[in-house]
Amino acid sequence: MNKSLRHHLIASAIGLATAALSPALLAQTTAPVKAVASFSILGDLVQQVGGDRVAVDVLVGPGSDAHVFQPTPSQAKRVGQAQIVFSNGLGFEGWMGRLLHTASYKGRHVVASRGIQPIHAEGEHDHKAKDHHEENDPHAWQSVPNVMVYVGNIAKGLCEADAAGCDTYQKNAATYNAELKALDTDVRALWATIPAAQRKVITSHDAFGYYAKTYGVKFLAPQGVSTESEASAKGVAQLVRQIKKEQIKALFVESISDPRLIAQIGRETGVKPAGELFSDSLSDTKGPAPSYLSMMRANTWALTQAVQGH
Repeated sequence: MNKSLRHHLIASAIGLATAALSPALLAQTTAPVKAVASFSILGDLVQQVGGDRVAVDVLVGPGSDAHVFQPTPSQAKRVGQAQIVFSNGLGFEGWMGRLLHTASYKGRHVVASRGIQPIHAEGEHDHKAKDHHEENDPHAWQSVPNVMVYVGNIAKGLCEADAAGCDTYQKNAATYNAELKALDTDVRALWATIPAAQRKVITSHDAFGYYAKTYGVKFLAPQGVSTESEASAKGVAQLVRQIKKEQIKALFVESISDPRLIAQIGRETGVKPAGELFSDSLSDTKGPAPSYLSMMRANTWALTQAVQGH
């Protein structure tokens, strides 16, 4: 076989092999979109929508507290190299603006909570100090219908950053929203069996206002919407009196919080802490809440069991 014929046959074989590759397989050979998410819960949502086309770098990982986070120079560098950055918004990441400036970030910044009507700390929890009345509650992900809004914003942002993958992002978002609808139905069904007067819970900080509003549960907390705030002695004493008066049985520490304050309240009220809730962070892969779906199921099961005295 002469050299030119051999080259022709090789070229033909390569062409046929390439033509036989599916679009999905070809897509996998492209470099993934570099995305940064501010904290673990949001990182999971971005990964659900992005799938294999997106590499998600989470700044505040599982078990860490985004309220008190301080970005490192290496994290600022990674932000500077990202194609798209996702934050929660609603004042949750007070450090985000400084980080984007320090990183000289020029890419797309998506605020996942855009379009959600914020609730305020005051009014949901009447034991709060008056200086909290204008403070937005940033924990909008604690309501499953809100997370469907997050998913829409994430898909839109990824489509704008990677138009070639838009069909994939939209399909992933639709699939995930179906799972979220099923989750929302299950959460409502668990609470439906419990009388409204019995649905009272104490947590470390004021992180469950959206859950309270969506699912008809009353949450009380010694700290405000940020773990940076200090619980006052007066506020704790008032909370202890309320627990005793209303005979509240469900007392929880959060995975990101110092357990000593809840332990003190437990001693003063005689109510034994019922366990741990995941408010602002997922667990690691070995824990009960490595994803948003598992976090909401684990929290709801623990809450409904505790308020019934189980």
